[in-house]
Amino acid sequence: MESFKSSGTFSKQAHVKIPEGLYEEEHGRKGFFGRVSQIYHQNPPVNWTNIEGELKPRCQKPMFGDHLEVNYFQPILFNNDVTINVAHYTVSFECFFRNADFDELYFIHEGEGHFETIYGHLTYKRGDYITIPRGTTYKLFVKNATKIFKIESNSEFEQPDRGMLGPNALYDQTVIETPESALGSEQNLSEYKVEIKRLGKITTVTYPFNPLDAKGWKGSVYPTKLSIYDLCPVMSHKYHIPPSGHTTYVCRNFVICSFVERPLEDSKHGVLRVPFYHSNIDYDEVLFYHQGNFFSRDNIDAGALTFHPQGIHHGPHPKAFNSVDDKTHTDEYAVMVDARYPLEPTKWFAENEVSDYWKSWM
Repeated sequence: MESFKSSGTFSKQAHVKIPEGLYEEEHGRKGFFGRVSQIYHQNPPVNWTNIEGELKPRCQKPMFGDHLEVNYFQPILFNNDVTINVAHYTVSFECFFRNADFDELYFIHEGEGHFETIYGHLTYKRGDYITIPRGTTYKLFVKNATKIFKIESNSEFEQPDRGMLGPNALYDQTVIETPESALGSEQNLSEYKVEIKRLGKITTVTYPFNPLDAKGWKGSVYPTKLSIYDLCPVMSHKYHIPPSGHTTYVCRNFVICSFVERPLEDSKHGVLRVPFYHSNIDYDEVLFYHQGNFFSRDNIDAGALTFHPQGIHHGPHPKAFNSVDDKTHTDEYAVMVDARYPLEPTKWFAENEVSDYWKSWM
């Protein structure tokens, strides 16, 4: 059982009416799902003058420029549970694909097209989440150049527990689309190649027929589509809801949260209206910026990404506290990956990151 204690100067309600001249830090366990304390500082914990060592807040400028190889999934961060990739596809897949290592989640940042899978076809457009279960044979067909934020998971993508909010919270579950059985559209080729990823290596299997040859399916394993624009955010005008309230998918040792447009908290109640300072004690935090005005961060544009590893503070940039005063709503859309175990940046990440990002609070 949790045993809440308090000492010194503190607010009656977390994130509300923070004592004047003090700065609140959230010191929590298990991401935003576990035990938690608030600490009231005399100075913002991000007001450092120098950092020596590898542990720093890190950032990628918009990732889909000339520095990203086209038609290739570029890994950027990984651990044993999850690999995060970005890609800019201008043409359709050349071969069919089957991932034997991971379940996959595509988030479509821009573009249109469709997936043909052994379960049938699914169209996609900007803002769609597409889940592909491990072992599903499929092919991506690009209609318009497509920018993708892709997450590979060692476990399945599951819906979060809605608890007392009830089954219709977060989004109406009928908005989830599943494929209707259909054959692959390509039927006149001399051969059909399937690339299978296993232990990170590709094996190519050739068939004399289109491998998407299923005349029907039934069961509980299948691809899905969910638009970020169909999400209904959980909010309170009297309390700043932590990121865990915006969870969209739960996996083993990481979660995916979606931040979508929503009314801001009511200022007359003294609620903190920007993200609170925290240092991610147990989780690494990755935020991909999809659309809107990211007012809590300076110089962050759509397509950019921040990586805040465990143990170093982050929070709103200094201008955010003033710029939020006149706002009643936020129009930002972003996807967060919160990983239990440390993520390792790839060589591409290190070569392309904004090296002075950690100075942006100074």
